[in-house]
Amino acid sequence: MANVAVVGAQWGDEGKGKIVDWLSERADVVARFQGGHNAGHTLVINGVTYKLSLLPSGILRPGKLSVIGNGVVIDPWALMSEIDKLKGQGVAISRDNLRIASNATLILPLHRELDQLREAAAGAGKIGTTGRGIGPAYEDKVGRRAIRVNDLADLSTIGMKIDRMLAHHNALRRGMGQPELKPAAVLAELSEIAPRILPYADAVWALLDEQKKAGRRILFEGAQGILLDIDHGTYPYVTSSNTVAAQAASGTGIGPASVNYTLGIAKAYTTRVGSGPFPTEQDNEIGELIGQRGREFGTVTGRKRRCGWFDAVLVRQAIKTSGIQGIALTKLDILDGLKEIKVGVGYMLDGKRIDRFPAAEEAQKRVEPIYESFEGWSGTSAGARSWTALPAQAVKYVRYLEELIECPVALLSTSPERDDTILMRDPFQD
Repeated sequence: MANVAVVGAQWGDEGKGKIVDWLSERADVVARFQGGHNAGHTLVINGVTYKLSLLPSGILRPGKLSVIGNGVVIDPWALMSEIDKLKGQGVAISRDNLRIASNATLILPLHRELDQLREAAAGAGKIGTTGRGIGPAYEDKVGRRAIRVNDLADLSTIGMKIDRMLAHHNALRRGMGQPELKPAAVLAELSEIAPRILPYADAVWALLDEQKKAGRRILFEGAQGILLDIDHGTYPYVTSSNTVAAQAASGTGIGPASVNYTLGIAKAYTTRVGSGPFPTEQDNEIGELIGQRGREFGTVTGRKRRCGWFDAVLVRQAIKTSGIQGIALTKLDILDGLKEIKVGVGYMLDGKRIDRFPAAEEAQKRVEPIYESFEGWSGTSAGARSWTALPAQAVKYVRYLEELIECPVALLSTSPERDDTILMRDPFQD
């Protein structure tokens, strides 16, 4: 039986939460491997809406083990708030079904404050971060001055680590005209939260190795989307981690050969939150219509998403850089009733046609999309649970996209509800 990695094939917000939740019925373990609480997943189960940021989507499935890997940066206060909210909705969460990598980096209040100060100072040049402290925490991780989950187990030895971190942060704060932070204040914050997060701490790499040896299925859950990858995304308008499927291995401590199948999630159109290039964006009535129908507002920030036509070039590129073997296509129902649907099939750059998205920021700004028009359908795909229940023209649209992106559609989602999903190819059996 295969272990499956699920990644977003666009700029995030593709509906990964629902797909991971749906797949988690077939899995034994669900593991998050990168990002932080800047990711947002909305799931609707039996009419009840659940909003997740740090917790793996499998947490809503009784009997499943949820894991937060070492590649994730964790705001312990945000995590505990999320746990408390879900418990209030009747979800059982304990060490029995949730483990956190002891070597995962912590996001502290000083990271969140620095993130927001930088964005405010950037003005028109802002990146469009969520202001949750993700980037500064990853900076401290690679700068070897981070506080990690395991450091909370012995607060008597954490003083030097706090001093090393503040030597960096207080220099930045002085430059921004902000008051310096006192080590005692940081220690007090950590002392308060430590007893709540430590019960979940574990050597995740060893735990997953045990699960693998026992023949249990592991579902690796990515956050954001491949086009926000720090290396392969629309840099610098990206997140601060690798969002490609390869991160599933390094972000959990399990070998790359343990990931047997990579499933990419893509909407039947395209959305983006925040700044950065978006070739097929429709800043017009069509974009507004798609946004209203799709309720395109960020789960974490509530920000309105930019909307546009499906960009086959970008999705095909994401498939190549992440080794995606199948696509889960979501929100097909949002296109119901449109007389004409357009698809980006290439770009013009300085008078020449290109079939890939350039890496250079200035070139990304200059590309113009080449569209092909597709006849829409008058019937409804909403709530369809079989291929035969779809309008014939909707089926043709899906087949058309498969050809353009050079990858088969393995699953099709036709509403936010868990069971409104059409399975063409089971990733766990591939």
